Amino acid sequence: IEAIQSSTRGAVDAISEIGDIIDRINDIQTTIASAVEEQTATTNEIAMTVTETATGANGIATDIAEVAAAASQTQRASTQILTSVAELGRASELLRQLMH
Repeated sequence: IEAIQSSTRGAVDAISEIGDIIDRINDIQTTIASAVEEQTATTNEIAMTVTETATGANGIATDIAEVAAAASQTQRASTQILTSVAELGRASELLRQLMH
């Protein structure tokens, strides 16, 4: 009987230790789950920031393209004005010659 009681106490102690180990494993799993959740939230924030940055960069690229188009139109208009000024200069010279 004493041997059975001793074995039973040993089994109870072993089961208690196993329960403690399971509790520690559970705590560790909870800590890991929290860390993974935080990393997921951080990753989602980074992805959102990257998306917003890309959207902003596309907007800037569009604005630059519009400025380039406006500069090109201004250059064409300037060329036309210079051509017109040169023609007016020739016409003025022709009129001056006709007046003399």
